[in-house]
Amino acid sequence: MQPDRVDLKKTVNLPRTAFPMKADLPKMEPRMLARWEQQRLYERIRQVRAGRPLYVLHDGPPYANGTIHAGTAFNKILKDFIVKSKSMAGFDAPFVPGWDCHGLPIEIKVDSELGPRKAGMSAVEIRRECRRYAEYWVDVQRRDFKRLGVFGRWHDPYLTMSAAYQAAIARAFVEFLDRGYVYKGLKPVHWCIHCRTALAEAEVEYEEHSSPSIWVRFPLTSDPARIHPALAGRRVWGLIWTTTPWTLPANMAIAFHPEFEYVAVETEGEVYLLAAALLETTAQKCRWQAPRELARVAGRTLEGAVFRHPFIQRDSVGVLADYVTLDQGTGAVHTAPGHGHEDYLTCRQYGIPTYCPVGAGGEFFDAEGAAGRLPEQLIGKTVWEANPLVLDILRGVQALLAEEQLRHSYPHCWRCHNPTIFRATEQWFIGMDRNQLRARALEAIREVRWMPAWGQERISNMIANRPDWCISRQRVWGVPIVVFYCQACGEPLTDRKVLDRVVDLFEQHTADVWYERSAGQLVGPEARCARCGGREFRKESDILDVWFDSGSSHLAVLTPSNALPWPSDLYIEGGDQYRGWFHSSLLVGVGLRGRAPYRHCATHGWTLDAEGRAMSKSLGNYIAPEETINRYGAEVLRLWV
Repeated sequence: MQPDRVDLKKTVNLPRTAFPMKADLPKMEPRMLARWEQQRLYERIRQVRAGRPLYVLHDGPPYANGTIHAGTAFNKILKDFIVKSKSMAGFDAPFVPGWDCHGLPIEIKVDSELGPRKAGMSAVEIRRECRRYAEYWVDVQRRDFKRLGVFGRWHDPYLTMSAAYQAAIARAFVEFLDRGYVYKGLKPVHWCIHCRTALAEAEVEYEEHSSPSIWVRFPLTSDPARIHPALAGRRVWGLIWTTTPWTLPANMAIAFHPEFEYVAVETEGEVYLLAAALLETTAQKCRWQAPRELARVAGRTLEGAVFRHPFIQRDSVGVLADYVTLDQGTGAVHTAPGHGHEDYLTCRQYGIPTYCPVGAGGEFFDAEGAAGRLPEQLIGKTVWEANPLVLDILRGVQALLAEEQLRHSYPHCWRCHNPTIFRATEQWFIGMDRNQLRARALEAIREVRWMPAWGQERISNMIANRPDWCISRQRVWGVPIVVFYCQACGEPLTDRKVLDRVVDLFEQHTADVWYERSAGQLVGPEARCARCGGREFRKESDILDVWFDSGSSHLAVLTPSNALPWPSDLYIEGGDQYRGWFHSSLLVGVGLRGRAPYRHCATHGWTLDAEGRAMSKSLGNYIAPEETINRYGAEVLRLWV
């Protein structure tokens, strides 16, 4: 007998059964799921467990924008395991799934679908298109999650775009405002010039980027002898290093570390001030031949020294800052308060104005707030177009001593993946140190059980070092910031009765009512300005950060009307949520309820592509679970999890 001619299937002894021996999961599973749904199995399990101790895993909402990928499937299956195991252990373990329906991920997709038509549409019409888009993908994802065998309240999930949820978000904002956490101010924030909106820390992703690395000199115009007698009568320059040449037009100061030692060195008849520890590397970069040391001074000596901007008729003042390092550069830091958080804080201490000559789309314009006019060749150019132009200007005035290209990690927009900038704009913030929010959040973290344990340190460091929370966005698809301004004097109208009335309207009609009705119709006939008594008002145009939306989910979902207790027993998501949903939920919970909205917080690993990158919709590097399910069945995917 030829072995290669044997039909091996005929050599296997199988029993005769009334059921097929082949699992054929792709065909059989849909039948089982249909039968379970017809039997209302999830509801029957809840009925059997009624009266038993509750165990609540609160679902973190995925975005309603596209099909699920392996990572989202992994997360939902893992949650299903936990909920079902708790139910089998005797707990009443409900599962209310939810979706994040607002924000850039959806609005950008709708923008691309609408194309030129969007320009002629009202805010209400755009919002309707966004709602339609989100509803479609909620239905698609719900079908896919159910196909994975995940049990839950699928007929009535929570949606951040529902009227009840939008009212809960607005109510949370009003509470924060009423308790004194919220303020509006001019501060530099992460800004996407492509999406034309502010971004939160959690909406910024760091990617490799190439930037010009330049060494620029600023002439000292104050008396050099006040720095050191050896410099009397000398021509002295401050020497800065930067990787953002486009921010030089907004320079207002040069920062020195008070404790560092600085040297004044002479080369080719010119004297330069820089950190002593960085002299050797700077001399190599600038190709100085045998620089001669003239003096050494402490950084604090340079406070108040006056330098001249290299190409704008404006002074640049010497200031002191502890964040100056000796890692690279010159130890003298170019400081533009309109384009950096630390720059802003330092300049505020010295009474230096926050000057920002860059518009929403990244174009330069002649802004007020600082002496001197911008060079004409920069006006109307974007910040990225301005980089080579600034270098040309610096060469023309002989202020550019050295240049090279630097590859480094740089912030990018999470949705469009374009590089972001820091830009000072009027925004709404939740103050991290108002009502001791930061300190109370750090205390609340210690009361939570973290899995893995290092999660506690990770989120603690983020809370300890984060700036105030920028909660405003310059878009239309989201929950409006419920604030009105007096037309006569500009005073914000924050009357609690008026704001509560608007929240009630949201609950009745959705937040679309903000765009459908006039300010007068919303505030009612009794509203008056507290400052001038005015009766006419205008509406705030910004919406709330989507992380405020999802961070308020525990307030909207864990309610008596849902028969769900607050706080939840468990939050479980991927590790990116330490700066995302875990983070925003913690701040909302501590701010309004005095503790974290979860007793236990856990993270799981990533599903990776062939190159070791986390799978994501935005990168398009994911495997659709549908492919695996159609070929092998959902149970195989669940077994993998």
